[in-house]
Order: sequence, then structure tokens, then C-alpha cells
Amino acid sequence: MDFTTRSKEIFQQEIGELQKLSDKIGPEINEVVELIYACKGKLVILGVGKTGIIGHKISSSLASTGTPSIFINAAEAMHGDLGMIGKNDIALLISNSGSSSEIINIVAPLKKIGCSLIAMTGNLHSALAQEVSMVLNVGVTKEACPLGLAPTTSTTATLVMGDALTICLMERRGFKAENYALYHPGGALGRRLISRVKDEMFTEVPKVYETTLFKDVIYEVSNKRLGMTMVYNQEEKAIGIITDGDIRRAIQKFDELKNLTAADFMTPGFKRIAPDELLTEALELMDLNKITTLSVVDSSEQVVGILSIHNIIDFRNLTH
Repeated sequence: MDFTTRSKEIFQQEIGELQKLSDKIGPEINEVVELIYACKGKLVILGVGKTGIIGHKISSSLASTGTPSIFINAAEAMHGDLGMIGKNDIALLISNSGSSSEIINIVAPLKKIGCSLIAMTGNLHSALAQEVSMVLNVGVTKEACPLGLAPTTSTTATLVMGDALTICLMERRGFKAENYALYHPGGALGRRLISRVKDEMFTEVPKVYETTLFKDVIYEVSNKRLGMTMVYNQEEKAIGIITDGDIRRAIQKFDELKNLTAADFMTPGFKRIAPDELLTEALELMDLNKITTLSVVDSSEQVVGILSIHNIIDFRNLTH
């Protein structure tokens, strides 16, 4: 057997099932998101077996993105762990069949506690679906397992639905990178997210004057290796910026470069940021203006540093 081909077939089968499931998503997701968003307690996710493992991951993702959540194994819930659940909580029960005894057995106790119930199931006609107020459909027509026994496509569908729920709630809360850092203070990502501009900026600012000749501008830009230089007037006030792009445009625009001065081809003004701003704010400003450097300006309007995209490029690509 060619396992390369077989692996690709499995990928395509699961992708196809996810696409069909995506087409079935309706307004119920809006109701679920709003219910969880308004929750005064926490979201408790319950499951067993492989769907329980998926439920644990969903709960972890939610908790790290602003939605208070815990996972409880449904089997353990019947032996004391139900004590972790209060009437202000929401219980999200995960069962592909909707008939798992461990899940069904905890429905009545949960109702007695008084918490709201949501199901994530592949069977909309199951006993579980009939017992809850809201249902998220994760039903697939066929497992990738050739025997149809091992949960494969169904657990993938549950995982993706959990990701969709997590991201929708993030966006509903207006959750930002600095909020994420609050819940991840020990990791590299968390440390980066709470870093300030002054912690990462270059303090040796490239500098030329309005009267600086073209060849000397190129030397300063190349020497400082930031792809730019600030332009100052005779009063030592920064009045503009010259970037690699400005240099290229000058070469195309002017036939005579020998006597060209910085004032002839600089960009007047410049984008700036304060030293105490977060790197996340700098990144947003760079993205908004489609630039790769920011001038760091203090309260006295002095340029005290340059922040380059290369200072934060690792932060931008970090995952946790």
C-alpha cells in the first residue's frame, strides 16, 4: 500500500466532512456565544474518552483567551467532581453519539444544580440533545477509520467546532494580545507581549541633516543597518525620514544625484510611538501604516530610538 496516497485520501475525507458540517452551522452558534459571554460563572466542559481529551483542549483554549472554563471528566463527575459546578455556571456536554451513559447520567444532577446546559453532539435526535437548551451539531457521515470504529473524523469535527467557539468568544470580548499575555506570563510569548518599546528599540538613531548630500545619506542608512535615517534641521529638530524606498524613488526620479540633498527626497514628518507603549501597540501601528520602522519619541519631542519590525518579528510569529 502507498501510505502517501492513503494519507492524502484521509486528509481529503476529513476536510470534506468538515466542509459539509460547516454548511450546517446556523444561528444556534450566535445563541451559544451570547449565552457564554453573559455567563456570571464559568463554562464547565464535560466528556469522556477521546471526546473528553478534545473537551480538555477546548476548555484550555477558552480559559487562555478570556472565557473562564474548566474540564471535568464525566465519569469523575458522578463521584464528587460535580461539586465544582455552581448554578451560575454553564455545562457543555460533549458526546458524539449523544447516548454515552457517563454523559446522560449527569444530566439530572446538573439540572438540579441549576446550571444551563449545552450539548456538542453528532446526533441531534439523541437523548442528550433532547435534554439541553442548545445544541452545536458536530455530526459527520463517516469516520476516517476504515472499520468505522475509532473516533477520527468525529473528534476532528468536535475540535474544530471548539476552535470556532473559542475564536468567536475572543472576538465577542474584544480579546487582545496583551490580554493573552496576562494568562501566559511564564512563556516566551507572554514575556514578549508585555515588553515595552523602550526594551527593544535601537538607541543609536541614524541621523542626517537637510543639507546632507545623497552619497552621505546612503552611507548613514547602510552604516546603521536599519534601512532608514532621521532627517534633522539646523535647530537639531527631527523633521522627516528617509527610507530605502525613498532612496530608490530618488534614483528613478532625479537624473543628477551628486548635488542632491536629504531635503530634496525625504518624507516630511514620520510615524512615532512613545517609549512606554507595548510592542503590541507598535505592531498595530506598523500594520496600519504598512511601515517597518517607528521613531520612538519621548515627552520632550526628542527622538530617543528606532523600533524596527525586526525587533518584534520573532514575537509576531511566536506560538504557544
